[in-house]
Amino acid sequence: MVTFETIKSEEIKFGNNKFIEVARKKAIAETGESTFISLSLGFFGSAGEKRYRKSFTVPLDSNVIEFISEKLKEV
Repeated sequence: MVTFETIKSEEIKFGNNKFIEVARKKAIAETGESTFISLSLGFFGSAGEKRYRKSFTVPLDSNVIEFISEKLKEV
């Protein structure tokens, strides 16, 4: 069984009731731990709770993070 721990997260609200969250998370399993970056798209439910729709993970590799950062700015 794998459990996830959010180490740090930042979000920006946009549109009507939506948000994008960037977070550093840790996956903890019996075989070890792994830390990664998570980009998530979601919305706020009727009671104000966060509801997630889609998520994309990025490994904590400086080359990968730099590549994604540069390409996002170029697009």
